[in-house]
Amino acid sequence: MSNAENSPHLPIEDFRNYGYQLVDWLAEYFRSIDDKRILPEISPGDIRAMLPETAPEHAEHMEDIIADLDHVVMPGMAHWQHPGWFAFFPSGVSPVSVLGEFVAAGLATQGMMWSTAPAATEIENTVLDWLVDLLGLPSSWRIDTGPGGGVLQMSASDSTHLSLVVARHHAVEAGHPTDSLVAYGSEQAHSSIEKGARIAGFRHIRSIPVDASFCLNVDAFEKQIGLDLADGLIPTWVCSAVGTTSTTAMDPIRPIAAIARDHGMWHHADAAYAGSAMICPEFRHLQDGVELVDSYTFNPHKWLLTNFDCSVFWVADRSKLINTLSILPAYLKNESSGNPAAIDYRDWHVPLGRRFRALKLWFVLRSYGAEKLRSFVRSHVDWAEELENRLALDSRFEIVAPRTLALVCFRHVGGNETTKSLANAINASGTTYLTPSVIDDTDFIRVSIGSTWTERRHIEALWELIDMNGPPSEYHL
Repeated sequence: MSNAENSPHLPIEDFRNYGYQLVDWLAEYFRSIDDKRILPEISPGDIRAMLPETAPEHAEHMEDIIADLDHVVMPGMAHWQHPGWFAFFPSGVSPVSVLGEFVAAGLATQGMMWSTAPAATEIENTVLDWLVDLLGLPSSWRIDTGPGGGVLQMSASDSTHLSLVVARHHAVEAGHPTDSLVAYGSEQAHSSIEKGARIAGFRHIRSIPVDASFCLNVDAFEKQIGLDLADGLIPTWVCSAVGTTSTTAMDPIRPIAAIARDHGMWHHADAAYAGSAMICPEFRHLQDGVELVDSYTFNPHKWLLTNFDCSVFWVADRSKLINTLSILPAYLKNESSGNPAAIDYRDWHVPLGRRFRALKLWFVLRSYGAEKLRSFVRSHVDWAEELENRLALDSRFEIVAPRTLALVCFRHVGGNETTKSLANAINASGTTYLTPSVIDDTDFIRVSIGSTWTERRHIEALWELIDMNGPPSEYHL
């Protein structure tokens, strides 16, 4: 490289050496993560207090910057990758996905069009076609056979928002006023539905009651549609939750689809967490009727060993998505425009620019293979079943919701305060972290098993904490 001595950039040899150091640093982090306290013992503002008030005027040494990973960053880290992390849903990672992310960051391709990123584009549509088959989804969702297709988004929330935008666009094109459109989801559906509907301009957002298993009540859904039609409103969009956040309840896709088709509604399926489990054929009955939906999303970055962000969005008919979002100024036209083999992903989501997200997913699918990924998911489901059985056999506890995959929801029979105290005691241990939650004024505890590094011994340690901190009650025999 010419004039290297005058370059403001890190010399390539230094880049190589510091890169090795950072790989060593991350490798040690992965090796020792089990020894760390899951949540940091700091107060708001503590990390900022370690930082200067203004940006540096002069270049700092990389040695000092790397040292601050330990001095500044680590004291404020909540360790989502800790094997005792049972909170929320998993935030997946694996060494091989980190390597894919590293290469993608260095290549820094701008994947807005095929012409600007042929490899990034074609690896993405190929990998997403692979996943159609691996998850047992309709073959018509493959880009190579169509008419559907898939695209990587940042999150399932983005996918939900996008499906709402497409539904609104086509409803307005059909002559319906924007302020007459209605979006539907269950009371237990993800908060991204309400947020996405607001952003997409829906004035009417309906939360449909659920049944005893916390699934959308189909009769209540149909009744609400009748009320909205009587008020001159237009049922436009509905979401089937393939695993709700609170309890992984599975909405009945098939009857919802029948109602949606009767009224010309866009039907979206949100399988953000549970979709990864569909790599195992024995779980696919949980999304019976999936071939009838208009769009579907799931997050490999939750339970498929791929680091955030990596969310898949499929549509049954990609022309509806592209027609909604395609705007073609002169500066984006090129010799490949109009070639059906040249996918321009800028027409598949809101941003023009996009990263090479598919590279890390490609690394993961090739490095593990479907067989190991199935084993990974199945182990977590097996351990969740074992934990559920222990809780069900202990008269101090009761199961709050049916377990479908690797989320166990339970409470102490002593009531809300006892349940909250139990959750607080477990989380205070520093070795385990789980999520307290509430449905209908009933406090309960969610245990989500899915971390990359979790082993059966960590479930045993969790049970010991539950057993030790779960006080006897007047109901305990």
